[in-house]
Amino acid sequence: MARKRKGRDISGWVVIDKPAGPTSTAVVNKVRWAFGARKAGHAGTLDPDATGVLAIALGEATKTVPFITDAMKAYVFTVRLGISTNTDDAEGEVIATSDLRPDDAAIKEALHRFVGDIEQVPPQFSAVKIDGERAYKRARDGEKMEIPARPLFVESLIMLDRPDPDHATLEMVCGKGGYVRSIARDLGNVLGCKGHVRELRRTWSGPFDVENAVTLAQIEELAKSPDLDAFLGPLEMGLQELPEVTASGEGAVKLRNGNPGMVFAKDVEYGDECWASYNGHAVAVGTFKSGELHPSRVFNTGE
Repeated sequence: MARKRKGRDISGWVVIDKPAGPTSTAVVNKVRWAFGARKAGHAGTLDPDATGVLAIALGEATKTVPFITDAMKAYVFTVRLGISTNTDDAEGEVIATSDLRPDDAAIKEALHRFVGDIEQVPPQFSAVKIDGERAYKRARDGEKMEIPARPLFVESLIMLDRPDPDHATLEMVCGKGGYVRSIARDLGNVLGCKGHVRELRRTWSGPFDVENAVTLAQIEELAKSPDLDAFLGPLEMGLQELPEVTASGEGAVKLRNGNPGMVFAKDVEYGDECWASYNGHAVAVGTFKSGELHPSRVFNTGE
């Protein structure tokens, strides 16, 4: 006899305003425990010292995580000028200093170099894999690695404030895979004054905004109680980056069984990736072909 899986059969999104300190994984585990969910995951890691939007998927919503991971994101961060660290943030060891402090005009001019399609080298202390091993693990052993540059699309990068000569507060909107620490490091190098990230906050990620997020303290206070479910958003929130088509009754049945099903589509072309709904609930994600959706992910929500 098969063992029954532990946890609630619950699906949806919880948007946390992550505090500085815990890892993203630790926050996910706390939320999963609080809701008693069987499965949980997050859509984009934040460094332990970073704050802001950490979107956490529960249950079937974990199948929509890739669409949030690929979505645009916004960060507000403060660059400490004049100092480089081995981690490119304030937690690392100082490896270089400079007495040069560029003026506001020089900073704004330099920011243009980091807008559009750019190539970015991840920090030495990052989760990218080098020969099958995480870079940060090798960096902790004192190894200096040659990490290949990666493409990044930066929609905008502007200076919000210059509180003093040593600091500049910036806002960046970028696509998947962006390292704010690398932006701070490279900006400091371009300006000839060195630099690292002192503070970092993610203000939105795809459809999720920090203004609508809940705190970890609120989650802990209501853990295991029915009132906690008020913080749970629908699974469909993770699909807002994709066009929606509507399944017929028969089509919905076929899609739930993993087969192509008839859908009603508007402003969708042959070969487009989209998601199908039935009675307002997500049924599947797939490819639209000749009036049918060919599913790649099916949602088993019981709706």
